[in-house]
Amino acid sequence: MDEDFNNRVESVVTGHLGSTLIHDGRVVHLSVDRVRFPDGSEGELELIRHRGASAVVPFLGDLEEPDPRVVLIHQYRYAAGGFIYEIPAGIPMDGESWEDCARRELEEETGFVAGSLQPLSRLLTTPGFTNEEIHVFLATGLEEGSVRRDKDEFMEVLEVPFSEVLEMVDAGVIRDGKSLVGVLLAHRALGARG
Repeated sequence: MDEDFNNRVESVVTGHLGSTLIHDGRVVHLSVDRVRFPDGSEGELELIRHRGASAVVPFLGDLEEPDPRVVLIHQYRYAAGGFIYEIPAGIPMDGESWEDCARRELEEETGFVAGSLQPLSRLLTTPGFTNEEIHVFLATGLEEGSVRRDKDEFMEVLEVPFSEVLEMVDAGVIRDGKSLVGVLLAHRALGARG
């Protein structure tokens, strides 16, 4: 990266001048921040602070199979207006690593325990107004565990051939951002093996 770019990044990172907390909730914290922009001007931005999450693309069986199955959840999401298809995900408990969070959420939501987790990437969900970052993993070697869902989690666990999952992405049936990114990164990772 060039020096000019690094200077602009440093200016943005150090541009925080103050915050006014508007809401301090269980999942998100909303503030209005006073900031200095890269051109030196100042203004206010609303920011939702979020502790981040881990998401998992879990594969059943052998990845060398012609069409391995993926574990998806069909989950009720109030903000989305009903049920949507997703990969398992959730927020970390205090002091929990991203990998441990991914393992725990996978088991709690689907009842499967990952034998192996491979980090795929991290994504900023909506950087225009939140600092939420999701760490995406590929899980293999699944074994049976036990489901322990939160009382506000309503979902069905599905085992879907990967070719059908990719068709769901193409058809717009899977619309959740972390799930789209996770499935496409997993597709790339599997293609790189063959």
